[in-house]
Amino acid sequence: MTRLLVGPFNRVEGDLEVTLDIEDGRVSSARVNSPMYRGFEQILQGKRPHDALVYVPRICGICSVSQSVASARALADMGGLSIPPNGQHVTNVILATENMADHLTHFYLFFMPDFTRAVYAGRPWHADAQRRFDPATGEQARQAIAARQRWFTMLGLLAGKWPHTQSIEPGGSTRAVDSAERTRLLARMREFRRFLEQQLFAAPLEQVLSLASADALWDWDARAPLRGDFRMFLAIARDAGLMGLGKGPGRYLSYGAYPQPGAAFVFPRGVWRAESSSLGPLDESGIREDATHAWLADDGGPRHPRDGLTVPAGDKPGAYTWNKAPRLAGEVVETGAIARQLAAGHPLVRDMVERHGGTVFTRVLARLLELARVVPMMEQWMLALEPGEPYCASGALPDEGTGIGLSEAARGSLGHWISVRRGHIENYQIVAPTTWNFSPRDAAGTPGALESALEGAPVLQGETTPVSVQHIVRSFDPCMVCTVH
Repeated sequence: MTRLLVGPFNRVEGDLEVTLDIEDGRVSSARVNSPMYRGFEQILQGKRPHDALVYVPRICGICSVSQSVASARALADMGGLSIPPNGQHVTNVILATENMADHLTHFYLFFMPDFTRAVYAGRPWHADAQRRFDPATGEQARQAIAARQRWFTMLGLLAGKWPHTQSIEPGGSTRAVDSAERTRLLARMREFRRFLEQQLFAAPLEQVLSLASADALWDWDARAPLRGDFRMFLAIARDAGLMGLGKGPGRYLSYGAYPQPGAAFVFPRGVWRAESSSLGPLDESGIREDATHAWLADDGGPRHPRDGLTVPAGDKPGAYTWNKAPRLAGEVVETGAIARQLAAGHPLVRDMVERHGGTVFTRVLARLLELARVVPMMEQWMLALEPGEPYCASGALPDEGTGIGLSEAARGSLGHWISVRRGHIENYQIVAPTTWNFSPRDAAGTPGALESALEGAPVLQGETTPVSVQHIVRSFDPCMVCTVH
């Protein structure tokens, strides 16, 4: 057996190292290390509750809206505030703008550039991949950056700025949208839709959404091979064996995404189980964070986040990361777009997961299909705004209380738990999507989702940064700065 330390990784957000044990050309065991500690949960203690909305967006430069939304929901839960329909629609558009930009960035700038590596020089698609996705010169990568820049200008109108937006409040959005601004925003959305339909899918979004099975997808692909970047991904995925690479735990967590007036979610909450192909209810009380292998105190054993403890213990024996190990009813779960689309009953995603499991291929596929699905929804949310109606409910926050804010970031389920005593934050706990996916082992020695997915990954002779490991890690698209908040 040989041991290999891979890291720091490029093209991921934050610091990440992975220790691999390798036997017979494959990973036999993996340990994921988040080597940075930041301390936001401690910084928030003693602050006024409303101040959380200033601090938590600073956790991350690419998920700042997601952190704001989760925090605002925790404060609204504590204060008993309800968001008016206009505020709900605008908050959804703001959050979806960030999430869709993350999906685009992940595909063009994080995931696809790995296929321009020299290790793939002999493959028939390699030259085309370099032309499209080379990080410095790729034609499609440059177009995606331009589309992303134009897309983000929407947040100037909707939220004043990005990142670290300050318009998200417990009662909704402080930024009303007038008729002229709505017209300009819809024009931006159609511009982004045009990029997706001309460059990414090379087809109308509605046509992509109509693909309801794996057979339908492959038939559609065969009619125009390599036309558009999505079909290029499909060709590479089949040739490079991405369908069977990096299998997850088979349990998928979604907190529910994009709530609508009346409290229903566009993408429902729940836990999808591959073994039974069924969606079960989410019992939030079953969440526990296990800090056995984290450089953090673990007095009292695994804790629910409402009673969570964040106290550094840098010399702790057996620890190897700053990340805790969240478990749901004692089980490892995976979260992300694949979980949302399984929970929402996307027929193509469910068919692909039944055939291949949660793998590198199905994770990336779910993100691309979510792009095709959400952008048309955003157009409808804008059209649903009622002129003259309120965007934000007002109300004082109590001096004593607790609240829970659950949301869906691009990378998956994000939760904030707040406890307030005598008008100040007594405890604030955050469990981010990558906290779930990149968790270390728990007290029973059960590896986290990524650690398990890496087992069995092939390692070529002489590789020091195995390309299969890069694919698996990037299919989860970690955000390490959110993880170690």
